[in-house]
Amino acid sequence: MTNTAADVGPVAFLFLTFPGDRADPAVIESFRELVERGTVTILDLVFLAKSEDGTLRQVEVDEELDNVGLAALSIEAKELISDEDLDVVRESLEPGTSAVALVYEQTWARKLAAASREAGGEVALHLHIPRDVVEAAIAAAT
Repeated sequence: MTNTAADVGPVAFLFLTFPGDRADPAVIESFRELVERGTVTILDLVFLAKSEDGTLRQVEVDEELDNVGLAALSIEAKELISDEDLDVVRESLEPGTSAVALVYEQTWARKLAAASREAGGEVALHLHIPRDVVEAAIAAAT
């Protein structure tokens, strides 16, 4: 992880949901591989689970992550996920489900973002295009 905000590439918030009260191991392994390859850098992580009776459990990145299936992503994180972000996650969770809220740097774009800043510009907009929109566009193009 770099030391200054000026050295960081584009940053994104990701919200992954799972049935049950643990993160899916295959999904977490896929994300761990991205971190290991240097594609992304995790900046913050919070796990939330809602039991069948509606009771919420929250595990922060500096707590024991093994019990919720996230030990592979254990990191020293910054506190970047706000209570407002978590309120959105909490409200959308169905009973019997869990979620991982992640803030991550798109490390692959770090050099590109730095070059843009050095040229007097910036990464002004970086949007996620929903999967169904991509699928519809590809279907329409073929």
